[in-house]
Amino acid sequence: MTPTALDTVDIFDPAHVEDPYPLYRQLRAQAPVFRVPGTGFHLVTSWDLVTEAVTRTADFSSNLTGVLLRQPSGPPATFDMDGGGQAVHVLATADDPVHLAQRKLVQPLLAKRIRGLGPAVEALVDRLWSEHLDGDRIDWATSMADRLPLALVADIIGLPDADVPQLLSWAYDSTEMLGAVIDAERFGHSVTAAAELTDYLYTAFAAAREHPGDDLLGVLARACAAGEVRDDEAVLILVQLVGAGGESTAGLVANAARLLATTPALQAELRREPALIPAFLDEALRLESPFRGHYRHVRADTRLGGVDLPAGSHLLLSWGAANRDPARFESPDLLDLDRRSGANNLAFGRGVHFCVGSALAKLEATAALTALLERTTGFELIEATPPQWFPSIFVRRHASLPLRIW
Repeated sequence: MTPTALDTVDIFDPAHVEDPYPLYRQLRAQAPVFRVPGTGFHLVTSWDLVTEAVTRTADFSSNLTGVLLRQPSGPPATFDMDGGGQAVHVLATADDPVHLAQRKLVQPLLAKRIRGLGPAVEALVDRLWSEHLDGDRIDWATSMADRLPLALVADIIGLPDADVPQLLSWAYDSTEMLGAVIDAERFGHSVTAAAELTDYLYTAFAAAREHPGDDLLGVLARACAAGEVRDDEAVLILVQLVGAGGESTAGLVANAARLLATTPALQAELRREPALIPAFLDEALRLESPFRGHYRHVRADTRLGGVDLPAGSHLLLSWGAANRDPARFESPDLLDLDRRSGANNLAFGRGVHFCVGSALAKLEATAALTALLERTTGFELIEATPPQWFPSIFVRRHASLPLRIW
């Protein structure tokens, strides 16, 4: 790509949204810190520069202060998420020491619950399989990948199972604004969904303040009573867990199934050697990272990869691009079970913000994929109803993934 061609790159082009990897390959080679034309956002695509930016927390804040928003004509707009510096940032969007204090509240309960969660996960997979298998067809995205993680997150938080369908709707609708590929009407709907989810969780948290249980609502309620966290922070932690906990695991569960559906020999290998499923999931995470990337806020004038970055501008660190960087991974577009990429890929982030729910996501994905492999002798995509990606520059998950099984 020439400099002139770079000026015309449209990251919202439907072809790039559907399959971003050719664009990532070009940007890594020509402009690994690429300014999105007409904006103050820079897309970072090489392994070295993404990992460098993650470590430079003094220069690049995790605070989500703005997101891109595609416009019908002209350059993308920036939607202010910071409220003039008044926004409350938690967990993934907080900086230390606030982030560390909040993580210490959440992580012990997650670790404790995960240790005993295996049977509950398997039981839920069984129920979803029974309820949604239609003869020799199942939409793996809508029937399993979307439903499984939200049901478990709700249980860990302490929310009723009957509320899971509404939580799923709110979660996906509210995070849609981060994906930039959204029109004005849908954007308004997304803002409304975020407000309704927050109101719902405020109500649940208020009840937990009166009668704290042994779930995450109870943990946060007791922390508030002890002055360790404010009420608004506690509720926003819950909002983030509902949104991110569903998105990341849903992406992994469906993306992994699609890779298997298009590779019969790999299906057969994993059926023969189920011990290889963790290595396969690591490669699925690398090849199809559920979050394409995360935003960073530039604190003060600085440089990255030789590119000037003014204070107040933004980075979009592309996990998906870095995970296919040939400077880091040999033959990066190939799935290689011998690669053992789990400790090296960036699908769950890196550094202090490594995903707090990564172990839960892998537990769920292992249970779901194990069931799919054990209960079939084969499965494939359906030509008449091809899978659909959810349009977003932020997440990589399926809107639908119909499978034919036998």
